[in-house]
Amino acid sequence: MTLDPFYPIVDGSDWLRRLLPLGVKLVQLRVKERSDEETRREIRAAKALCDAADCQLIVNDYWRIAIDEGCDYVHLGQEDLDGADLGAIRRAGIKVGISTHDDAELDRALALGPDYVALGPVYPTILKQMKWAPQGLDRVSAWKRRIGGIPLIAIGGLTVERAPGVLAAGADVVSVVTDITLNADPEARTRAWLAATRG
Repeated sequence: MTLDPFYPIVDGSDWLRRLLPLGVKLVQLRVKERSDEETRREIRAAKALCDAADCQLIVNDYWRIAIDEGCDYVHLGQEDLDGADLGAIRRAGIKVGISTHDDAELDRALALGPDYVALGPVYPTILKQMKWAPQGLDRVSAWKRRIGGIPLIAIGGLTVERAPGVLAAGADVVSVVTDITLNADPEARTRAWLAATRG
């Protein structure tokens, strides 16, 4: 499966109602601090919206619900991997993307046969406190050399203006959170991202 080069991450299905009509074709739903029932409702709604829009939905962390709801992609951070049943995920036909931040994490991810690898933060990020320094474009290039044909997703501090350089450095996909969700005009910013990554 080829992944679209633009990969926004949102925390609820309301965002999908805004962004999918603009032409977004790859999105991650990252639900935080909600009950299991609310989380299930959000994932179910997101799947229906993405199916209708021919958009690839990637569910962050909640692999059990993703299996139950018939989703076809999950994203797991390194901590998520500790409790995930990768055998059950694979038996359900679900593809897996894995976050990495250093060489040890990349080695662990590659040993699990991921369907994509994410690297971050490429630039300083305000999304969450990171114990890793910004990776920079040289690390993006090095990661791509190591993983070969596996799609490489770059995340962390990315902007429309930085996207061409990140893609030129070797990333297959650029992922963004706050550059959309904290923007004064998320729809206009999304259109700019689409133009920058598909041009």
